[in-house]
Amino acid sequence: MATNMKGTLYSIGHGNKDIQQFIEELHSFDIRYLVDVRTKPYSKWNPEYNQAPLKTHLSQAGIAYVYMGDVLGGMPNDPSCYTDGHIDYSKMARKESFLEGLKRLITANGKQIKLAVMCSESEPSMCHRSKLIGQELLKREIMMSHIVGKGKIKSQQTIINELNHGNQLVNLFGDEQVLMSRNKYI
Repeated sequence: MATNMKGTLYSIGHGNKDIQQFIEELHSFDIRYLVDVRTKPYSKWNPEYNQAPLKTHLSQAGIAYVYMGDVLGGMPNDPSCYTDGHIDYSKMARKESFLEGLKRLITANGKQIKLAVMCSESEPSMCHRSKLIGQELLKREIMMSHIVGKGKIKSQQTIINELNHGNQLVNLFGDEQVLMSRNKYI
């Protein structure tokens, strides 16, 4: 892989953050667009992150809201994306709808648009933002930087090292490493 990346896109998880803290974190990186990649853009525990209120909060803060959970969401309705009940990100990465969504992110990066993809999971190593979207962008030499606090990021490489507990994973059969959801869904 080349060491000279073609720009950077950001990711962020809302977790249990206060909406003002969340917006301050976005502003600390001059984010102009928030791309919601939640399959279901609602939060049972944090209603300010439901799609309509979130869109209003972001608009008031000068950030545009874009929903792409239908193509980049981490919980697809397609049963062929699952292995033993877990979401298999290598299978999702080959789906035409996912590739179209990824293409939109790549185009935004090429235009140097400051955007962050958002999901609910605050820890990037536990979310498809890093395991799927970040890895697919990295293959295309685009670095995803994960916002973990106001003015604080972790690189995609750092997140993958955390996932692998600092070990270089070697697949003896020549296939790429398969990342899956931590939870079983079906």
